[in-house]
Amino acid sequence: MLQVWPGNPFPLGPVYDGRGTNFSLFSENAESVELCLFDADDVETRVEVVERTAFVWHCYLPGIGPGQRYGYRVRGPYDPSRGLRFNAAKLLLDPYAKAIDGPVRYKVANVLPYVPGGNEDLEPDDEDDVDAMPKGVVIDETFDWEGDQQLRRPWSETVIYETHVKGFTRLNEKVRDDLRGTYAGLASEEAIDYLRDLGVTAVELQPVHHIADEAYLVDKGLSNYWGYSSIGYLAPHALYSATGVRGEQLREFKGMVKALHRAGLEVILDVVYNHTAEGNHMGPMLSFRGIDNPSYYRLSAEDPRFYVDYTGTGNSLNPVHPSVLRLIMDSLRYFVAECHVDGFRFDLAAALAREFHEVDRLSAFFDIIYQDPILSQVKLIAEPWDLGEGGYQVGNFPVLWTEWNGLYRDVVRDFWRGAARIGDFTDRFAGSADLYQRDGRRPFASINFVTAHDGFTLRDLVSYNEKHNEANLEDNRDGTDDNRSWNCGVEGPTDDPEVNKLRARQQRNFIATLLLSQGVPMLLGGDEICRTQNGNNNAYCQDNEISWYHWDLGPQHVALHEFTQRMIQLRDCHPVFRRTTFFAGEPDENGLADVFWFRPDGRRMARREWDARGDGRLGVFVNGNALRTVTPEGEPVRDDSFVVIFNAHHESTTFVLPTRRFGRRWQVEVSTAEGEEASSTGPRATREGEQIAARGEVVAEARSLLVLKRVQ
Repeated sequence: MLQVWPGNPFPLGPVYDGRGTNFSLFSENAESVELCLFDADDVETRVEVVERTAFVWHCYLPGIGPGQRYGYRVRGPYDPSRGLRFNAAKLLLDPYAKAIDGPVRYKVANVLPYVPGGNEDLEPDDEDDVDAMPKGVVIDETFDWEGDQQLRRPWSETVIYETHVKGFTRLNEKVRDDLRGTYAGLASEEAIDYLRDLGVTAVELQPVHHIADEAYLVDKGLSNYWGYSSIGYLAPHALYSATGVRGEQLREFKGMVKALHRAGLEVILDVVYNHTAEGNHMGPMLSFRGIDNPSYYRLSAEDPRFYVDYTGTGNSLNPVHPSVLRLIMDSLRYFVAECHVDGFRFDLAAALAREFHEVDRLSAFFDIIYQDPILSQVKLIAEPWDLGEGGYQVGNFPVLWTEWNGLYRDVVRDFWRGAARIGDFTDRFAGSADLYQRDGRRPFASINFVTAHDGFTLRDLVSYNEKHNEANLEDNRDGTDDNRSWNCGVEGPTDDPEVNKLRARQQRNFIATLLLSQGVPMLLGGDEICRTQNGNNNAYCQDNEISWYHWDLGPQHVALHEFTQRMIQLRDCHPVFRRTTFFAGEPDENGLADVFWFRPDGRRMARREWDARGDGRLGVFVNGNALRTVTPEGEPVRDDSFVVIFNAHHESTTFVLPTRRFGRRWQVEVSTAEGEEASSTGPRATREGEQIAARGEVVAEARSLLVLKRVQ
């Protein structure tokens, strides 16, 4: 007979101690709780949990250990008008489960808490959904890390590669077939060698917390590929595991982190603490809704039947509640302390900063991270917006935080299509001091990106003027219409050699601009090999070849990969492109400023020229002797000095280099027009390797970028 001991309320979740397992579950409003155990044949055994301490229900079961599958049934009122939606006919996932054994099987049983097609306010459904629900799994935390630790690479040396665990290796024939699309696939020698050779220093993984697909996607034969549909905040997603779903997924995840660390690659997780997979008031009951709906979610003050929705997904998690805030913090600490990840990117982070309605940069969420000895020391990246009123908060997050800089994305896209104000472009290229300097942050507070998972890939950015999301089965209504893209004259694929040449050059322009800008560059995975989604700018539901990386690389893909590799190496070798302080206009010992912006005639930019829009012709001198930073030993950091010339104009342009005091002689290191057939009209374009004297002329091809290094 199963023994049941009182156990302890903390830590929450299942904890195996070698003799048995302690189970604990928070619910402030429940009337009773049953722990449900499942054997190998899915026979259910229910255990009444009678101990309750500080709203935590707990018990200890001797003899129960790793591999045990379980769930909960929670009893209480079903009264949506008061925000209460208890229904003990529905099996519930433990929010603290460290492993979950698979997907929700919507077609097997009704996982809605009400009768489908009935009145969700009055008719709780009494169908048992046990066969449709995944179960939590008790795990053994032991793992041989072999001395592994977080890498703690400085932000100024970081180059981020945003990617997807499954999509990155799913079609890579160099990776063993049974490992493709899994944690083990990403940890494979072939995958790691590729990332290391490219030169990136960190992988930012789209969500790996356990995911539940939305029912409406399943009905269409689609799934939530991106994974912004979390249901288990301490459990790595089971379906990315090659080795099993009864706890093996956690061990495989840890093995992936260890392998990436050995290669010098940090692991940053994209985390979704702003909403869950349970959707709006008509959504399924999977976990939080049935455990304690008014505690876990923000409910409408006027009518608690409905959810406050800052996210566009139907609900918003309630970090104002201390137990929900504790869940978020416990999840973060777990992945740092037990899984050794190096940092987090917070999806729709402005939603977490809303104490009541307004975004509050002094909210409890920020306070607790700021004082936490573990979380304050890892990389913290905010997506600084949500869909609520006043939700666009770029530049307003507190110290310790970096931010996805959406203004950088928009301005750089506009610049290379000839639509940006020059002063806006120079602000973004120089690290966005206007956004981050006032509160003491550094240039690396700006996570610069041109493309990300949400929107066009780089190849599509230069190939499409309009979104083409028909495969999402929403009549092309989904996804943004504000793409700031330019198809170079033809919509979609073309055989026109001139259009394809221009598209290739524009991709090089974007990559060069990104990697030469002050701040932290984030490259969308696959952009370096011309990955296309065929114009789909919202491929969240495309778990197929639309989203997966294709590795049958032709000459154009290889050429862009080599160019990207080269630009990352240039950035890595030269701290002048990754300053730790903002430009200040202060002179070095020779009287040269740290930065000097100039016109095509080589003279300083005039006030009226900062406001020019669409011209796109300017140059910048960056001074390697005025970095205002020191080595760990306290010695001043010195570097080469460079000139970068931008020509976003549709015609070739002759630039005059600055006067002799900036440098007697310059050598062309990079030209984004290199390797192309030169224009048949006008002066010959300046090529890589050429040297030009001070006040000499440099010809930049139409829509191209040049990098020149001062010859010592």
